[in-house]
Amino acid sequence: MRCMVGNHEKEQRKAVVLLSGGLDSATVLAIARAEGFEPYAITFRYGQRHAHEIAAARSVAASQHVFKHIVLDIDLAQFGGSALTADIAVPKHETADEIGPGIPLTYVPARNTVFLSLALAWSETLSAGDIFVGVNALDYSGYPDCRPEYIAAFERMANLATKGAVEGTLPVSIHAPLVQLTKSQIIRRGLELGVDYSHTSSCYDPSADGAACGHCDACLLRLRGFAELGIPDPARYVK
Repeated sequence: MRCMVGNHEKEQRKAVVLLSGGLDSATVLAIARAEGFEPYAITFRYGQRHAHEIAAARSVAASQHVFKHIVLDIDLAQFGGSALTADIAVPKHETADEIGPGIPLTYVPARNTVFLSLALAWSETLSAGDIFVGVNALDYSGYPDCRPEYIAAFERMANLATKGAVEGTLPVSIHAPLVQLTKSQIIRRGLELGVDYSHTSSCYDPSADGAACGHCDACLLRLRGFAELGIPDPARYVK
């Protein structure tokens, strides 16, 4: 894809964007586009109980006109170890204030490492040194692979592990523009960029028709973010 700059055509830089279909990843996709990147979105069907997010990811990708969107199948459910991939109840609360400290049962072992590694492989074949991910270290559920130090460590590893980076032709940059934002700040930024959050799905335990439960960590943090801005959440919730 090319864009016009003055009287000249300029080739857009490609970027791989991890797109779960949730609020954060939809915002990151919009940020990548706003920064002038040509987005290539990647979504994972990994055996998660909330597989409705894949349909949401497709909807988000279409609404934001990504250049290419792929859905990659991997089966982390074979390992289990998480309320998202095994027969373990998803924790529910009445308010976000009840979310306790520590790493919750919804943590999927090494998930972001697996996802980023596959995104890295695709980015190298695309000659794209930029990868965008919607991790967040403030309004999040305590996952160790959402912290700034994790992202920095993965970026260092990526620059040791890929042909382009070692040869000096394609250094890798992992962009995590939401990492120090609250949920309400993320939503505000997305709205400024025209994100339609009705396309997104954040719930860890949605109903069969995709309606959000309203009581898992992801729902409660999302609802609090919209409430802090004084605007309604356009997602569908179980009545």
